[in-house]
Amino acid sequence: MPAVSAPAAAPPGSAPAASGTPASKPVAKQDVQLTATPAEFNASVLAQGDDYTSVQVTVVNNGDKEVSVNILYFEVTAADGTRKTAELGAAGDQIDTVTLAKGEKVTGAVTVKGKITAKTVYFKNGLLGKSYSTSVK
Repeated sequence: MPAVSAPAAAPPGSAPAASGTPASKPVAKQDVQLTATPAEFNASVLAQGDDYTSVQVTVVNNGDKEVSVNILYFEVTAADGTRKTAELGAAGDQIDTVTLAKGEKVTGAVTVKGKITAKTVYFKNGLLGKSYSTSVK
């Protein structure tokens, strides 16, 4: 079952540099962090057949403002460049519709119609919000 979790600990490598060692230039942290990995399709009762592809996606809110997560805010690009919208209700482990506060995260499946090799996942924070993307690894 997809879950929302409380604020995470500081990411690895975020500790200050040891004394006498020059500090590396900090990388600007995005307000929303996405990760995506291939996943097995877990059909819901609403799925029509098994001609679907799922990606396990985690959305982390690193910003100060709330982040709205909804399956309708996701798209997946196939290796051939075809962009597909997420299928509502096809997967039993579909990512939840939630509002994430600072530091919270949610993980679940984003599923598209057809057997594809998923390359990139796109997420838009709300209907008119900023877009984010990540490679499927």
